Formats: sequence, C-alpha cells, structure tokens
Amino acid sequence: MKQLFTAEIIERLVHEDGQTALVLGQDDIVTPLARDRARELGLTLVYPGDEDSAIPPWSAAHHSPAPERAAPSASESEAEAGVENLEAKIRAAVVKVLGLSEPAPPPRAQPRPTHVDGRTVRLAPFPFDIGRPEMDVRLADVITSDHGSPMAAGFMTLHKGQFPWHLDYDEIEYVIEGELHIITDQGTIVGLPGDVIFIPKGSAIQFATPSWAKFLYVTYPADWA
Repeated sequence: MKQLFTAEIIERLVHEDGQTALVLGQDDIVTPLARDRARELGLTLVYPGDEDSAIPPWSAAHHSPAPERAAPSASESEAEAGVENLEAKIRAAVVKVLGLSEPAPPPRAQPRPTHVDGRTVRLAPFPFDIGRPEMDVRLADVITSDHGSPMAAGFMTLHKGQFPWHLDYDEIEYVIEGELHIITDQGTIVGLPGDVIFIPKGSAIQFATPSWAKFLYVTYPADWA
C-alpha cells in the first residue's frame, strides 16, 4: 500500500519510536519537508532491493547526505596550534637576533570557483539563543571567508513563530520552500518559493513564518560575527 510520509510522521518515528532508519516502498511518497527533517534528525531513508545496485534517482535515499569526515579531536587541534605558535616565536627570535626585517607574509592564493552539493548539507541548531526552541531554527554555512569569498552563504530553516534580529551586515534571502516573513517597522515582506528579499545593514527585523520556511542566505561581509 502506498504511504505518504510527512515531516510530522518523521518526527514521531524519531522522537517517539526511536527509529534511525526507515525502509520505504517504491510507491511511497516522502514530502520535501519530510526529507529535510529526516536529514536534520539523522533518520536514514532507504528503499528495499539489491543493496549492491545504484540507488535509483526516484528514491528518497538518493538525497541522503554523504558520510561526514570525523573532525579532529580537541587534543589534536591544541597540539597543532602549539606547534604553529612555537614556530612563530622561534622565527621572530631569529629575526630579532640577526637584525633582519620580518619577511612579508606570502600572498593569498587566488580564490577558485566552489561547488556545494545542497543535497548533502546537514543543518545544525541555530548557535544563538533566541528563546524560541519550538521554532527549531537551523542553519549551515556553505560558503565562508575560508573559500576566499568576501561574501558568505548558507541554508536556514525555521518552523512556525517569529524572533527578533538586528543585522550588522547586508543580507539577501532566496526562499526555497514554505513562506518566509520579514517583519519591519514599515510592514511585513512575504517571501514565497522563488522570491528574493534584500535586507540592508542596520535593519531591526523579525524572522517569521506561519508554518515553515527554508531559504538560502547571502551575507556581506563574510565575517560579520
């Protein structure tokens, strides 16, 4: 029997049933929002069949995220930072003793075009406390200054509700799914899928949605925080 899986069903399977994987039939339907929630909650969507064969493009499993590389441990990061600091101190001491001038830093490499597969991006909880946990605000930066870009870009999602925000940077939103509201002193801007919204630096706004919204944001400068 064909089944329809919504975001609410996905959340119930994870939070109430404790499932980590969901086997789907070929005729089952998974809404775009449900796929997003599955990725965010770590629920793997798979179809039955030959596991050695390629996942068919119609399968929701085709959109499952790529495996993440393990991040370096805190001790490894601290050790690397210690070595770099020691090298810098030794270099500075040698320059001072020999009366040499400090060499100019090497020029930065020319930035190259960067491709991001949006289907593999996993959104993390919003790193700022907005006092609205029920909105489950999530985001992921996909382009940063580490790419040599003066602008940053990423994805953001939020559920029903609103929260205040002040922008010390310029930002553009491209609405992908749902309905995004930007509330200002002059009124409310309603963004639907395909709409583009510009928010100038210095704006005091409310991010809001009557149900759900997913959008791409672009900020300038990249290092605004």
